[in-house]
Amino acid sequence: MAELNALRITLSPLPKHVGIIMDGNGRYATRRGLPRSMGHRAGTERLRGIIKLSSDLGIEALSLYAFSTENWKRPRIEVDTLFAIFMEYFTKEVEDLHKNNVAIRAMGNIAALPEKVCAQCMAAMEKTKNNTGLKLNIALNYGSRAETVNAVKSIALDTKEGRLNIEDIDEECVMSRLYTRGLSDVDLVIRTGGEQRLSNFMLLQSAYAEFVFTDTLWPDFSDECYIAALGEFAHRNRRYGGLDGK
Repeated sequence: MAELNALRITLSPLPKHVGIIMDGNGRYATRRGLPRSMGHRAGTERLRGIIKLSSDLGIEALSLYAFSTENWKRPRIEVDTLFAIFMEYFTKEVEDLHKNNVAIRAMGNIAALPEKVCAQCMAAMEKTKNNTGLKLNIALNYGSRAETVNAVKSIALDTKEGRLNIEDIDEECVMSRLYTRGLSDVDLVIRTGGEQRLSNFMLLQSAYAEFVFTDTLWPDFSDECYIAALGEFAHRNRRYGGLDGK
C-alpha cells in the first residue's frame, strides 16, 4: 500500500480519464510466426494488468478501443475470432471485475454485434451497473463519427417533437447524447503500435487530451510502460487554449 501511495504521488496529477488505442496485436503474432488470433489473445491477457493498475491508482475511467466500425473490413475469420475472444473475456473476467467494484460500459453500436456478443455485453453492464469504482468503457463496433451522427439525430428528433428548444442546444447537450455521457472528457490518449493517429476514437471527448504514442505493441505494453505514459502526462502543461499561469 505504501508503495502504491508513493507511486500515486510520483505520478500526480493523474488523469481522470484514460483512453487507449490498443494497436499491434497482429504484428505481435506475425513477428513470432504465430496466427494473428494468438496476438489478439495475448492482447486480451494484457488488459488484466492495465485495468487493475488503473483501478489501484484511482483513475476514474478507462476507455479501451477494442473493435471499430472499420474493423468489419478485416477477413471474416479474424472478425469471428475477435468476437469469440470478446465472449471469452466477458465470461471469464466479469466476476472478478465486479468483485473489484469496476463498472463496465460497452460503448458503440452494440445492437449490430452478433446476438450472443450483444447479450454478453448487456449482461456485464447490468451486473456491474451499480459499482462505484473504475468505469471501464469497452468500445465495440465503435466509431466517433457515427457516435456524433447518432447524437445529432437524437437532438434533431427531440427538437422536431417539441421536447427540446433549439436555444438549448449547446456543447453540453451534444456531449450528453454520446456513449460517454456522464463521464469526464478524456485527459490522456495512449496509442500503442507505432501509429500516430486517432483512427476515429473519441474525437469530441479528446478535444483537450494529451497524447502519448509508443512503438510498443499492445501485448508488450507492460505496467511499466503504462506508468511511464502516466508519468509523461504528469509533466505536461495543460493550458486549454490559455497561457501559462492564466
